[in-house]
Amino acid sequence: MPISADDLRLLTITPVHFEALERLQIDCYPTLDRRELMRVPQFESQYQVFAEGQIVAVLPDGPGLGEAPLCADGRVVGQGSGFFVDFDFDDPGHTFLEIVDGNYFRNHDPEGDYYYGADISTHPCARERGIGKRLYEARKDLVRRYGKKGIVAGGLIPGYAAHKHAMSAEDYVTKVVAGELADPTLSFQLRNGFVVRGVLRDYLLDAASDNWATLIEWVNPSQSM
Repeated sequence: MPISADDLRLLTITPVHFEALERLQIDCYPTLDRRELMRVPQFESQYQVFAEGQIVAVLPDGPGLGEAPLCADGRVVGQGSGFFVDFDFDDPGHTFLEIVDGNYFRNHDPEGDYYYGADISTHPCARERGIGKRLYEARKDLVRRYGKKGIVAGGLIPGYAAHKHAMSAEDYVTKVVAGELADPTLSFQLRNGFVVRGVLRDYLLDAASDNWATLIEWVNPSQSM
């Protein structure tokens, strides 16, 4: 019987997930510089610092999922990671490794106004099953539960690779927001209620997008009144 999205479980990170999550990073981000990827020691730190903010998407082992990393809970097919932080939109410039403390998340501030979304990803063999949407909803639920202002993140723009010789990153993002172009990541984020607050130069080392990223925000409706 095919494995469906109904079988998906969203779990809080535990040590049984660390090695599978490291493999997931490699499989999901082939164009990222390896220095940007999360490894077992970083997942261990994230678990110690703020386990509740680290969500692991798991499906039972089955047909079509053989490429997804296996752990004691099943096939790890996605993750959503992040931490609480204050964020100043009047001075938004930052790099990925800077704000995530080298992926160790030791700058997590329980009193911070925002959940900073460090990573949200779905394994290539498990896409088009609604996993990303479930991960975003889990993040939003966490923000609502803690009464935070919202979610802020730097977002990859993988579709820019096909257009970077014809337009700037700013123009590309403007066209995606206007619906004139589609981006695998940004278009999905827009459909999930995020807005673009700007673009970030040299955000991370990604040859495909020439290191550009979007600055995106989701506002908690209960905190915006």
